[in-house]
Amino acid sequence: MSRIEKIFAALERPALITFITAGDPDYETSVEILLQLPEGGADIIELGMPFSDPMADGPVIQAASQRALAADGDMKQTLKMVQQFRGKNDETPIVLMGYFNPVMVYGVQQFAQDATASGVDGVILVDLPPEEDGELQEAAKENGLDIIRLITPTTDEQRLKTLLNGASGFLYYVSITGVTGAAKADMSKLKPHIEQIKKHTDLPIAIGFGIKTPDDAVQMGQIGDGVVVGSAIVQTIANTDKNEAAQAVTAQVKALSEGL
Repeated sequence: MSRIEKIFAALERPALITFITAGDPDYETSVEILLQLPEGGADIIELGMPFSDPMADGPVIQAASQRALAADGDMKQTLKMVQQFRGKNDETPIVLMGYFNPVMVYGVQQFAQDATASGVDGVILVDLPPEEDGELQEAAKENGLDIIRLITPTTDEQRLKTLLNGASGFLYYVSITGVTGAAKADMSKLKPHIEQIKKHTDLPIAIGFGIKTPDDAVQMGQIGDGVVVGSAIVQTIANTDKNEAAQAVTAQVKALSEGL
C-alpha cells in the first residue's frame, strides 16, 4: 500500500490535509513548519510548488508564492524540502500541488523520477486536464506517483468518468466555484453530489477551498473522507513573525485536528 492508502485505511475519522507553499516565507522557516505539521495532527501534507501565476488561488496563496519566489524558491528547493522531511518522517504522505508550467520546465519524466526519489507520494496539477496529461500519467505510473484529480460542483457524470480514468490516491473536491480562500460552500448541494460520486469510485474524497475553522472542518468532515485547509494556514504564516510561525501553525493545526 502507498502512504496515502495506508493513512485513509487506518483513520477512523476524516483525514486532515494541510497546505503550505514551499519556501514561504523562506526555506529555513518553511522546513521548520513542514516538519511540525504532523506533530500538530496533519495526516497528509500538500506542498505548494511556487509559481508566478497561480490563477486558481486567491490573494493569500498568491502572496505566498511571491514570498517563496522572492526567497529563491524553485522546484529543486521544493524537492530538497521533501527529502529533508523524509529524513525525519517516513510515514506522512506529501502531495505536491500547483501548476504544470514548473513541471514542464523541469521536464516531466525528470520531475516524476526526482519527486519519487525525494519522497513525494502524489501530485495535483490544477491546470492540467486529463485529456492533456498522458505524458505525466505515464511518468507517474513508472515512478509510483499518484495523480490526484480535481472534482468540482459542476462535474457531471460524463465528465466524472474522464476524471476518474488514471486518478489515484484520493479525489480533491473543490467545494466552491471560485478561487482558494473564497466564500463557504453550500452543504445542501455538496452532500448529494459527493454521494453520487461515491457510486462511481472507491477513492477517498477530500474537500477543500473555503475551510478555515475547526467548525468548518467538522462540517465538511461529515460528508467527506478528508478536509483540506490551506489559505487559513498560509494566512497565519503571513501574519506571524517567522521565528514564531512554526509554533503558531502547529497550534492552529492541532485545533483543527482535535475538532475532527
